[in-house]
Amino acid sequence: MFVLSASPIPEGLCIKDPLQSKLGKKIISHGILLIDELGFESFTFKKLANAMGSNETSLYRYFENKHLLLLYLVVWYWNWVTYLIDYNTKNIEDPNRKLDLIIDNIVDATKENPSVDFVNERVLHRIMITESSKAYHTKNIDEENKHGFYFSYKQLIQKIADVVLEIDKKFPYPHSFASNLFEMANNEIYFAEHLPRLTDIKVKNENYDEVAELLKFYKKRILNKV
Repeated sequence: MFVLSASPIPEGLCIKDPLQSKLGKKIISHGILLIDELGFESFTFKKLANAMGSNETSLYRYFENKHLLLLYLVVWYWNWVTYLIDYNTKNIEDPNRKLDLIIDNIVDATKENPSVDFVNERVLHRIMITESSKAYHTKNIDEENKHGFYFSYKQLIQKIADVVLEIDKKFPYPHSFASNLFEMANNEIYFAEHLPRLTDIKVKNENYDEVAELLKFYKKRILNKV
């Protein structure tokens, strides 16, 4: 069973571990809902404090700013997807089947986690689609990278790249292909929902089957597997 506290959260990402208090968990829970409702640009700690019925100062005891809160949520999501991949592929020997299952998980990681009842995975997935790039397309990424803030993402991509090499050990771009699969999953959903002329797939009622089929099509063509 996936437990957030058992997964690697980089030191320095938060000032105080939000999982160790009721208030901290409320910050995570309400933060997810409010970022989804307002969008990251309009989201502020003042608005979050009002939604929680708390004071703004208390939020700064946990996170230095809203960027680090967003990055915390994104790291949590990367860890969650890694857990789902490990769980759903642990008894799968065929690497092609394994990669198909990985694609299913990176396209739609909305399965509820009963061990963490203060996180709405479906809403968090929507945040990943619309807001996640804002967590690492920043001027400070090199410094944040030195602090290990993106280690979970690197682990996730390495896991996918390893399966790519199981399929074709001579494939020259396993990490590029793996990261493109993950980013493409979010981008295609975003395009289908907001910029439909940039994609050929359709998304209705948060059904992402066409996105998974698109990624599997690329996988078959690029890795020369049928």
